[in-house]
Amino acid sequence: MSRRRFLHHCLQGASLPLLGPLAAPRGAAAAPVLHPDGRPFRVLMITFRGETDVDRGFRAYLADAGLRVDYTVRDAQQDVSRLPAIVQEARALAPDLIYVWGTPATLAVVGPYDDPDTAQRHLHDIPVVFALVAAPLQSRIVQRLDAPGRNVTGAVHVVPPEVQLRVMQNYRPFRKLGVLYNGAEPNSRAIVAQARAFCERQGAELVERTFRSGSQGQPVGDGVEDLVAQIHGAGAQWLYLLPDTFLGTLYQRIAPAALQLQLPSFGAAELAVRSGGALLGLISRYYSVGQLAGAKAVEILAGGKPAGSLPVETLKRFALLVNMRVAHSLGMYPPIDMLNYAEVIAVGDAPAAAS
Repeated sequence: MSRRRFLHHCLQGASLPLLGPLAAPRGAAAAPVLHPDGRPFRVLMITFRGETDVDRGFRAYLADAGLRVDYTVRDAQQDVSRLPAIVQEARALAPDLIYVWGTPATLAVVGPYDDPDTAQRHLHDIPVVFALVAAPLQSRIVQRLDAPGRNVTGAVHVVPPEVQLRVMQNYRPFRKLGVLYNGAEPNSRAIVAQARAFCERQGAELVERTFRSGSQGQPVGDGVEDLVAQIHGAGAQWLYLLPDTFLGTLYQRIAPAALQLQLPSFGAAELAVRSGGALLGLISRYYSVGQLAGAKAVEILAGGKPAGSLPVETLKRFALLVNMRVAHSLGMYPPIDMLNYAEVIAVGDAPAAAS
């Protein structure tokens, strides 16, 4: 089987064609859509590391659908300890909908579905739409994807790990795969478990390292370069960059450390390839993930549907990204036929090797 046919076989086996745009259903001359009280809708946006294309895609979808919206934005600044205060403020603001970015922030807002004390610390009476949550079932955000049954729905951004790992093998076969992740993040633990099972079926080994913890039990970046070196020293032939919220804050340290060791990395999220120094990634574009979350918000705000009745979904189309500057630095160029369908990027210089 050719590499191109192999990739399409991986994608089609999971009903995952390549990426296409979303468009809000709205006529150019349609009147603005307002709250039944005649005012703009009020949306609280809770971000985690400043504005991203996900947030821009979300707002653009609502605007294209004709909704008039007043936004309040609160950013956690990559600090989960800020989230409880933001949740308390949300109670006072009483928005019509809350948009939230990432697993830690979503859990801070709605809590696990099976937590008996969640009503005291979380919000159950305001519709919530999440984006950038990789494993909402394993994170216990929802019990079912087709009908969440609580005040939350959203957009999953990650291609199934098995599909990603097969694409990685097709680019460069591996017998040992490295992962570095936050052991306290449910998303990451769930994806590592899937990667571990895949490796066992393939007769490969998963080399695992977790970030070190601070005094409050939070992950810290201390010694991250040493952790990358340990993964390389154990014989890993790829470094799998999971959609781990904390890991995403350290791309600019992890990528140079891996590159110095000639260890190629595979990104599960768009920024890992576009700006994080990963060689390869099979991803959902952030802007399109935001649009999918926006479609959920439109159904809730303009359509009057309960969040719990709307399925949690992933995009139906994805993109294969190859960072050619990193490929040049590693001497690992993509197979020629892969260039027929991959998006080749060359953003700035390849990350400098760590000194």
